[in-house]
Amino acid sequence: MSNLSARTGRDHQRYDNNFRLVSGCIPYRLVKDDEEEGSTSVDFENKLEVLMVSSPNRHDLVFPKGGWEDDETVLEAASREAMEEAGVKGILREDPLGVWEFRSKSSSMEADCCLAGGCKGYMFALEVKEELATWPEQENRERRWLNVKEALELCRYEWMQSALEEFLRVMTEEGSTKEDFIDISSISNRGGERQIDPQYCSVVN
Repeated sequence: MSNLSARTGRDHQRYDNNFRLVSGCIPYRLVKDDEEEGSTSVDFENKLEVLMVSSPNRHDLVFPKGGWEDDETVLEAASREAMEEAGVKGILREDPLGVWEFRSKSSSMEADCCLAGGCKGYMFALEVKEELATWPEQENRERRWLNVKEALELCRYEWMQSALEEFLRVMTEEGSTKEDFIDISSISNRGGERQIDPQYCSVVN
């Protein structure tokens, strides 16, 4: 079992008017054949794989996400959720893929989100560099690598499909250039917010 533990409770939960603020990511990796090493062209839809995790006590597959708390940045919240729910670390894209409003379907969040009017989720792209053998929520979640087409078919919720489509658009248009990504361990304090905890990310030179 992982020596790290998942955050619980809502004492530090952020809200924006009646929306519970959520941060998450689409973890991905680029799969290349040996014969393509010298090629500069990449078929992103077929060569990108994204990681989804099962929901506790349900068969849904979702992207890692969870409450954005008041003692962390939105980037730190996204990387923390990736580690807690999917057991992955990596390089987080600084610019969000977008912000989606939705109502959570999970039993643990349903009452809170309904009372608050819904959730507002910030989603990011995370290039996976490390898969942990053990992680905090591994007893309740299974992780599964899928190509984009498979993931789109398995996304139960429209907002997740929209986030995945935006992810594919960004990856295709920008060619997954390293300049568009940041090593989340190197973010300095901004506006008094604390630096990202290195336990949630890997250092990538």
